[in-house]
Amino acid sequence: MNVGAVDIGTNSTNLLIVDESGDTLERVVTVTRLGRGVDANGRLDRAAIDRTVECLREYRQLLDRHGVETARVTGTSAVRDAADRDEFASLVRESLRLDLELLSGIEEGRLSHLGATRGLELPPGDHLVIDIGGGSTELVLGRRTGDSVSMVTACSIDVGAVRLTERHLVSDPPRPEELVNAIGDTHDLVDDVLRDHPEFANAQHFIGTAGTIVTVAAVEVGQSRFDPMALHGMNLSRAAVEDVFRTLATESLADRVHNPGLPRDRADVIVGGCCVLVALMRRWAAPHVTVSAQNILDGICAELRGSW
Repeated sequence: MNVGAVDIGTNSTNLLIVDESGDTLERVVTVTRLGRGVDANGRLDRAAIDRTVECLREYRQLLDRHGVETARVTGTSAVRDAADRDEFASLVRESLRLDLELLSGIEEGRLSHLGATRGLELPPGDHLVIDIGGGSTELVLGRRTGDSVSMVTACSIDVGAVRLTERHLVSDPPRPEELVNAIGDTHDLVDDVLRDHPEFANAQHFIGTAGTIVTVAAVEVGQSRFDPMALHGMNLSRAAVEDVFRTLATESLADRVHNPGLPRDRADVIVGGCCVLVALMRRWAAPHVTVSAQNILDGICAELRGSW
């Protein structure tokens, strides 16, 4: 039986449909920018709602086309923070014929860990999955013991590609002090995490999932056509991350869009996402991060299939 998952994030609305063997039938990413302005206003933008609802109607057609009877739709940071989330949930039900599940940051992290680590060769010991979204970043401490991979603990911090861009990166290109403030914002929140959860400091291996990490990897290798799955399992060095960050952060948006591997619809917020990634790798002194093109959708579908 085919199963499906839809995740409504701050920056993009994403769909995954897999068959009974777990093979991908559809994987679609649509930048709808639902979280535009939520950090400042606390409400969802009307145009962003309309874009998202139209996307969901198209996803409903794909679910029907593949005969999907079992599916989940989840909402994360932007919907969590919005005062009008109940009204939005009603629109989701109308357009997708599914009830919206509002995930906590910890549950989002658990599902991201479940999806991101599938099929990766993980070293023994503790690892850290980082899921940089548009509005929040999930940090998940996991552990491999023998052949078993499990989550130890998870937390969510309120920094992401869209949130940091709107909060700090107002110039084009961003001024040095704006970049320092965005990175410092992330550092401060990570310090709080490490104070409250010192076990996070034990992580020896980094795994990155979601749009920022695959985009940085795509720019690093200069993909002529953006293809996240071709980057799955790639080890991205901290020096490479810093190099991509310097390149993108010092270019105007008009120049930045011409970088091979950078989707145009992510070009305006990628520097904000890079600030989060750079801050995390510096704080842990991580030599590299393993790219996972799998994400929360893969975790949801795995649970629906009962295969984990």
